[in-house]
Amino acid sequence: MAQEYAKSFYKSIAWRRCRNGFMKSKCFVCERCGGVADIAHHRRYITPENINNQTITLNWDNLEALCIDCHNREHTATEATATGISFGPDGNLIYIPPIE
Repeated sequence: MAQEYAKSFYKSIAWRRCRNGFMKSKCFVCERCGGVADIAHHRRYITPENINNQTITLNWDNLEALCIDCHNREHTATEATATGISFGPDGNLIYIPPIE
């Protein structure tokens, strides 16, 4: 789930057009593993300080086409999510129960 300060950005026409064009340019191929990419990931994370800076938010040079697994690894590596929480295909946080 997007942070409160970013929700309107991710719903904006500008972002949807940017994301869709970028993902098409990458043929929906994950830039890390070659799988099916579902997410246009911001290499430099969006923050409250840069949310209105289009050179960060809408710049293709700051985007990376990622599959769900690579996106989750990216955020897990930086501890952006708690244990059992992951990012779903729509970019929202989801709970994944542990396997016993």
